[in-house]
Amino acid sequence: MDANDLIEAKVYVGTYKKYNEGSLFGKWLELSNYTDKEEFYQDCLELHEDEQDPELMFQDYEGIPQGLINESWISEAIFELIHKANDINDFDAFLSFLDLTGYNLEDEEISYLVQKFRDSFYGKFINEEAFASLLVEDGYLGDIPDNIKHYINYGSIANDLFTTDYHYDNETNAVFSRNY
Repeated sequence: MDANDLIEAKVYVGTYKKYNEGSLFGKWLELSNYTDKEEFYQDCLELHEDEQDPELMFQDYEGIPQGLINESWISEAIFELIHKANDINDFDAFLSFLDLTGYNLEDEEISYLVQKFRDSFYGKFINEEAFASLLVEDGYLGDIPDNIKHYINYGSIANDLFTTDYHYDNETNAVFSRNY
């Protein structure tokens, strides 16, 4: 999932009463049109004002990360995340970081999580060896003469790095420091 998926996130809103009566009447609502959950719910209730005290049912959704919505509930965090999505470079890596660390969008401030991500994220690399090679080039092993560098076993260095201090996400090719 990238930031554009999130920015274009939408929910099909019906009600349990209509559904139980065999009607799928509802409407797709784009979440980027709302500043918060309260504003979204107000629009949902207006959509179903033909019912007294409608019980909203989120029958389908697109572009929302797991755990931020279910059939009868939507997280407040999704609205803040949508509004910050453009500020998060490598949004797919951000979501992988959340999975890796166990940080939860419901339990932490988004700005805190974004800062933790930025502190931990080293970038995207085609593989672990490419990251190890970059570290060697940047002086991780000290100054090594160029004519010696082709003897270095970057696979072994990568193995050591990713066993201890770093994590490589195969899905996004992102590298994170384990000091999160």
